[in-house]
Amino acid sequence: MEHAEVSGMDREQRLAEWIEEYSDSILRTCFLYLSDLGQAEDAMQDTWIKAWKHMSDYDQQDYTNEKAWLLRIAINTCKDYRRSAWFRHMDRKRALDELPPQLVAVEPEDHTLTLIIMDLPDRYKQVLLLYYFQGLTMQETARALGTSQSTVQRRLKKAEELLKVSLEGGAAYEE
Repeated sequence: MEHAEVSGMDREQRLAEWIEEYSDSILRTCFLYLSDLGQAEDAMQDTWIKAWKHMSDYDQQDYTNEKAWLLRIAINTCKDYRRSAWFRHMDRKRALDELPPQLVAVEPEDHTLTLIIMDLPDRYKQVLLLYYFQGLTMQETARALGTSQSTVQRRLKKAEELLKVSLEGGAAYEE
């Protein structure tokens, strides 16, 4: 009984540390996925609940990067949110202005780039968010997405091509 209480306290301490360390990154990622601050905050809370529930999985899987593991949970949570009907009616430009300045990952003049990224298909948006915005390595990004490193490299290349075309005023991207 005593051991279970210590274990529970360790879990609480770990979760508190994760929340302190990664809340801004999780919220930014959720916002870029969902384009709505309220929904992003809800998704972040659901991410923490799922992290709490699956903390033993984190220990058993021997993850080397807790941020990558938490971002994977956040991305999967956002995917669930995006399946709901409200998502189709979002005004992404207005939504971007709702994000508190301390959480905006880019300068105001880079909002166009952020809006383009928000509109990319998920597989390209994911790699851009994890690799460039969150600073994960290629290997950490692959692990967070549950895919191979070569897949991440291909998706990054394609995402960069799509961004270039969009920024140059080219045609819409093709899947």
